Amino acid sequence: MTMVVGLFIPCYINQFYPHVAIATLELLERLGVEVAYPPNQTCCGQPMANAGFENFSIKTYELFIENFHSYDYVVAPSGSCVYHVKEHYDVLGRTDHVQHIRTRTYELCEFLVKVLRKENVKSEFPFRVGLHQSCHGLRGLHLAKPSEIVSDTFSIPRLLLRNVRGLQLVELDRADECCGFGGSFAVSEEAVSVKMGLDRIQDHIRNQAEVITATDMSCLMHLEGIVRRKNLPITVKHIAEILNNTV
Repeated sequence: MTMVVGLFIPCYINQFYPHVAIATLELLERLGVEVAYPPNQTCCGQPMANAGFENFSIKTYELFIENFHSYDYVVAPSGSCVYHVKEHYDVLGRTDHVQHIRTRTYELCEFLVKVLRKENVKSEFPFRVGLHQSCHGLRGLHLAKPSEIVSDTFSIPRLLLRNVRGLQLVELDRADECCGFGGSFAVSEEAVSVKMGLDRIQDHIRNQAEVITATDMSCLMHLEGIVRRKNLPITVKHIAEILNNTV
């Protein structure tokens, strides 16, 4: 039986970075995945819940379950949204549909490596790239080893990037430091957020990266805003765009 994946596109990607959604779709289809896009999908509910109003998110959670429960897997180009679905939808109880969604929702890179068993997606990107390890993906989904953990080093996004033809992956001084976005934190603590973001960008520039990539466009959106305002010599690109840059 053919595996069908439900593609979840977070609201900020849908509104501001639709090319990332297109790259995700094209990449999955190029790898032979049958992809469906439920047209009635909306936000996963994370912004309201993180602001302390999870009771107002319940209907959003239920709509997500309604839209995606029939697919074999749910895949999204966002570690933070995936983490929210997997860890916070427990408030809906332990019905079959809820448990299916919580266990079968994957961040894109994790899905490629763990489900499709694809470490080399045959892409090309001849630039020096710095990988920003987004907090939810790193410490929530365990896409890589955080620096504070004493164990064997691993990183799913780095594994994929190392197999991209022509790409030079730069080593950063503080490889898993937060960019300072944090959703509403960037609004409530603007000065701290900007300083943290600038520190992350300077780390990439200092190590001669030409492009910053990440598994979360929300982090990249924050960094891109600082890059543009300060006219810094670096660009940002979601990892889906790099992996979909075919040979």
